[in-house]
Amino acid sequence: MTVLRDDELSLGAEFPEATRAEWQHLVAGVLRKGGVGDFSGAAAEGKLSTRLQDGLVVRPLYTSEDGVADPGYPGHAPFVRGGRATGSAVSGWDVRQRHAHPDPARANDAVLADLENGVTSLWLTVGEAGLPAEGLTTALDGVYLDLAPVVLDAGSATEAAAEALLGLYDARGVPPHAALGNLGADPLGQLARTGRAPDLAGQTAAAVGLADRCHRSYPGVRALTVDALPYHEAGASAAQELGCSLATAVAYLRELTAAGLSVDAACGQLEFRYAATADQFLTIAKLRAARRLWSRVAQVCGASPAAGAQRQHAVTSAVMMTRRDPWVNMLRTTVACLGAGVGGADAVTVLPFDEALGLPDAFARRIARNTSAILLEESHLARVVDPAGGSWYVERLTDEVAHAAWAWFQEIEGVGGQAAALGSGLVAERVSAAWRQRSEDLAHRREPITGVSEFPNLAEPPVVREPAPVRPGGGLPVVRRDEAFEALRARSDAQLAATGARPRVFLAALGPAAAHTARATFAANLLQAGGIEPVHDPESVDADSVGEAFARSGCTVACLCSSDRLYAEQAEGVAAALKAAGAGAVLLAGRPGEQRDAWLAAGVDTFVYAGGDAVAVLSSVLDGMGVA
Repeated sequence: MTVLRDDELSLGAEFPEATRAEWQHLVAGVLRKGGVGDFSGAAAEGKLSTRLQDGLVVRPLYTSEDGVADPGYPGHAPFVRGGRATGSAVSGWDVRQRHAHPDPARANDAVLADLENGVTSLWLTVGEAGLPAEGLTTALDGVYLDLAPVVLDAGSATEAAAEALLGLYDARGVPPHAALGNLGADPLGQLARTGRAPDLAGQTAAAVGLADRCHRSYPGVRALTVDALPYHEAGASAAQELGCSLATAVAYLRELTAAGLSVDAACGQLEFRYAATADQFLTIAKLRAARRLWSRVAQVCGASPAAGAQRQHAVTSAVMMTRRDPWVNMLRTTVACLGAGVGGADAVTVLPFDEALGLPDAFARRIARNTSAILLEESHLARVVDPAGGSWYVERLTDEVAHAAWAWFQEIEGVGGQAAALGSGLVAERVSAAWRQRSEDLAHRREPITGVSEFPNLAEPPVVREPAPVRPGGGLPVVRRDEAFEALRARSDAQLAATGARPRVFLAALGPAAAHTARATFAANLLQAGGIEPVHDPESVDADSVGEAFARSGCTVACLCSSDRLYAEQAEGVAAALKAAGAGAVLLAGRPGEQRDAWLAAGVDTFVYAGGDAVAVLSSVLDGMGVA
């Protein structure tokens, strides 16, 4: 019998080991051939790197050289690889559906439909933004409260909602030890959302009282939620979201332990809520980093190792949801749900695709709950514990996010904690700065939004939903990725409603289709992102025919589209002819080259190109047309 050595078992044993320098050399060759430039070594690799917020850089290649400290085992401190040794492999993650319909009877219909079709817990918005507290009995009629956990999100109505739920347990004969859920007290989260804290000390004392009551009588019910969504929804980066959640949780730990709870018991009263975005790897890294950071806090506070396991509720990001072409939101939430599941979230809420439009309908809720069902039952995503573990990329990104978040957490603690940082405006200032930078990326379409800034469809009929109750504001703002383009589209819609026609721009395409199609397509896509209808008729024009074609179009603005070669030959003459025909503005699709001054002198007003400020250009065009 022949025994093979380990090196003979490897499929790559016959190939020489490749070095990073060799790979960089090959990258440099590709960049040169692609016309990107002459780079070598680390500079060549750097051209393929992607910059994220918080100073993070995602490189194109990760190897064992990028390894970090041992993340430990699943279910063991520092819990990077999950809070439970089995992860979600036994039953999958908790599929948690959100309900905010103010009519208790209609909310009950939706609740029962969800529970009968795969949802395993309920997240109820109570108070001004949802159900009245006294309507909980009706909304939860027919719900087995010892099987389906109920999580409350009640803001200023937390005490009333908590009493109503605890009273319902008693009225339904649910044994205290069998009750499941979370009362959702979060005074600092309420302060972040509303900017008001007339009785922060009283709200905090009430939350502590609920926690003590749950600890003594309802072991399956937690009292407090550390909700990071107010920061994410204001535009915070991943590290800022984590840092704010840590500072909030530490503030609650101080209050709980001062009231007599042990550190372990205090940790057991907290559940953390984070956003999951369509950046799946950043979502995975953020959730893993959050568990590592909280484990460190718990350790420093004297908790037992097991008490440092963070309970996580991940919610697909509302910031990424669009109002135009909302069907694409199904793709975004699917990727976000995947990231949350792989990242180890204990509970996952997939927001319905029409969440940005109002109250979701039955179809949207069905798609939302089925997103988790498909990933769990058909893709078997939960069958592997920490499926991202061991990836050099994920481990490195987790480490970098953790360090950035820890630095922000320390800064917050240095000014007196989360309440002080909110009150002084520090949190608002930093989050606003992060959102301004991201808004720049969105405006320049470096961060594209499918269906909005890319591939918009002006002819698509709007999706209309029943208005949802408005959550009280006044604190940190609520932002969306599509807001700048949505404002442009709203201007176009207003003109359509007033005149029966959208603003239009004439595409002056020069030469054959092979020469102008690429830039005509680019220009049409850009214009439609601002609600402007492109008119491409006839297919091609020149200096002699463009004036008549432009006049026939009825447009007041034109955009030249063609190749650099044809621009050099015809752009001056065509631009001059357009101005002579009455064009108020002439755009040229492409970066200005050596003939820039000549083109400007001939009548070109603006150059539009990939990487330019699309929002500024489109706003200027609409302004020039007199579109309010």
